[in-house]
Amino acid sequence: MRKWRELFAVSQTRLSEKMILSSPSVISDYESGRRKSPGTRFVRRFVWALLVIDVERGSRYIRELARLTSSPTTAILDLREFPIPVPVEHFCKTIMGEILTCSDEAKREISGYTVVDATKAIETLSGWEFFPIFGSTTERALIFTNVREGRSPMLAVRISPLKPRIVVFHSSQPDELAVKLSEYDHIPLIYSRAPSVEYLIKSLRMLYRIALRRKLGKPIRPPPKITA
Repeated sequence: MRKWRELFAVSQTRLSEKMILSSPSVISDYESGRRKSPGTRFVRRFVWALLVIDVERGSRYIRELARLTSSPTTAILDLREFPIPVPVEHFCKTIMGEILTCSDEAKREISGYTVVDATKAIETLSGWEFFPIFGSTTERALIFTNVREGRSPMLAVRISPLKPRIVVFHSSQPDELAVKLSEYDHIPLIYSRAPSVEYLIKSLRMLYRIALRRKLGKPIRPPPKITA
C-alpha cells in the first residue's frame, strides 16, 4: 500500500480524508504491518481514493500508466501470472536454479514471473517504464537474461520503488555487489544454468501449464522432454 501511495504522491492524511477514515494512523498501521492485511472492501476504497485524487490533480499518473500498458516494451521476453502460487523450490528446479542468497526468504511462493532482456531494459527503460515488468503483482520472479555486468539488474531493482519476490540471473553469475544488494533488500538471488533463453522460457511455460492443470483439478501428465 505504501508503495502505491508514494507512486501517486499522496500523503497519508490526504488519502485518509478521501477514504473517510477516522485517522491517518489507519493507513500508517497497515503500511507498517501493525494491522493485519486489509480486506477486499478496504483495498477497493484505497484504489478508488488514489484514482480520484489523481483525477482531481489532472490524471497525470493515470495517463502515464495507460501509456505504458498500451506500449509494451521489447525488453520483456515473457510474462505470466501463475493460476496458483508456485513454491520457489519448484520454480528453481524448473529453471535449473541455485539459490545464492536469502535462502530463508526463498521458502515462500511466487505468483508469476517476467523474463527480461537486461541490456535492452537498461538501455531503453526509465522511471515509470519499468513498472510493466511487474505484471499484475510484485510477488513474482524477475528473470534477467543477457546480463553484461554482474550487478546491473540488482542496481535497477535497488532503486525501484517496487520489489520482486525473487531475482534470477540467467547464464551470468552475479558479482559481489549484486549479492550484497540482494542481502540488503532481503530478496533471494538465484543463478539459472538453463542452457539457453529458449529452454528457459519453454520450461517456465511448462510450469505454468502444470499449475493450471492443478488448479483445474486435472491429473498431471509427465512433461515432454525439453530440448535446448
